Amino acid sequence: MSSKHLVEKIQQKQAVIGVIGLGYVGLPLVREFVRGGMTVMGFDIDPAKVKSLRDGRSYIEHIPAATVKEMVGSGLFTATTDFAKLTIPDCILICVPTPLTKQREPDMQYIEKTTDACAKTLRKGQLIVLESTTYPGTTREVMLPVLERTGLKVGKDFYLAFSPEREDPGRKDYSTRTIPKVVGGFDPESLAAAVACYSMAIETVVPVSSCEAAEAAKILENTYRCVNIALVNELKILFDRMGIDVWEVIRAASTKPFGFTPFYPGPGLGGHCIPIDPFYLSWKARQYGLTTRFIELAGEVNVEMPRYVISRLMDALNERSKALKGCRVLVLGLAYKKDIDDCRESPSLELIELLKHYGAQVDYNDPHVPHTHKMREHDLRMTSRAITPRMLASYDAVIISTDHSRYDYQQIVDNAQLVIDTRNACKNVHRGRRKIVKA
Repeated sequence: MSSKHLVEKIQQKQAVIGVIGLGYVGLPLVREFVRGGMTVMGFDIDPAKVKSLRDGRSYIEHIPAATVKEMVGSGLFTATTDFAKLTIPDCILICVPTPLTKQREPDMQYIEKTTDACAKTLRKGQLIVLESTTYPGTTREVMLPVLERTGLKVGKDFYLAFSPEREDPGRKDYSTRTIPKVVGGFDPESLAAAVACYSMAIETVVPVSSCEAAEAAKILENTYRCVNIALVNELKILFDRMGIDVWEVIRAASTKPFGFTPFYPGPGLGGHCIPIDPFYLSWKARQYGLTTRFIELAGEVNVEMPRYVISRLMDALNERSKALKGCRVLVLGLAYKKDIDDCRESPSLELIELLKHYGAQVDYNDPHVPHTHKMREHDLRMTSRAITPRMLASYDAVIISTDHSRYDYQQIVDNAQLVIDTRNACKNVHRGRRKIVKA
């Protein structure tokens, strides 16, 4: 099938879209293609996720069950664990994790395994698109050799592209459909097919000259945020020593109508992108004999933030003639940011591990995360504790790690013995401010 034929098939809504990985990236993408009138097959290795979707249930908070039922009920969406069926879709979009190893090097196993699965069923006329954030060169260097091992040739027999996901769970101002989609094709034919594909689900598609340019664009976005967050985290520590409130400083600087973009400090970086992606670029840079000093330094600063929070807690307890060992500590918020249920790389997980390491008795509350589940680096096996005034008073300290909107911060301060506020969540609290320590 020529690229022109594939483009026509897509535009006529006769093409089948396959999405591999039905998590925080893949499932919203499925939703938009279904709403665009496309037939979609979802693939995932987790049978529980597939069964949940088939039953019309959602496992992602910001995608309600009603949306899943609508997708399934439309007759346009099916989910499966059978990767032999990858021969069916005309366009295959890969949305799998790209974590780091313990040595902070790219862990490519999920991309490699998925590419192998695609190669086993690859047929003429298919488009393969990688969405997983990775270092520039991944599509060409890792995926292409595996796919061409089949004897099929890119640009002639099949098409290959990269289009970075830009999901930001919990946002109300932008959605998967309205966030512009950067697309880089391996060649002009691949680019044309990928642009046609995404145009069926996304309002604005932004073509770039190559897969590498698209890969680099996503790395730049997240490195920009990582470096600026590290800057304000470092200034938080400095300004605290100087007796200056960093949050007031940021608020004042933000009144300038040009030349300044506010970033905010916190207990550490979380999510599937910012704590990880810049290290992909620094790893790749070493292959070219270069050192990305800004990235390395920003990573060092951000990684140390949970320990800084613990040090502030220790100082505050010491002033009250208490040691952290044996103290009861409640961590508020397990998700990596407010009003979502996504715990990937959340600094709260590191805080809990550190607190346990120092001998504290730790509980957590999160209205969006009723219990923990096994993750690549953590397996806490904890259940969210219900908040009551008596419960709050029973802890030696309460750490606000995630500033969920559903928390009553005045109630928390009224009843807690000590509050460590890492998010400036208590900015509007009027009573009991002497209990609050910013960290």
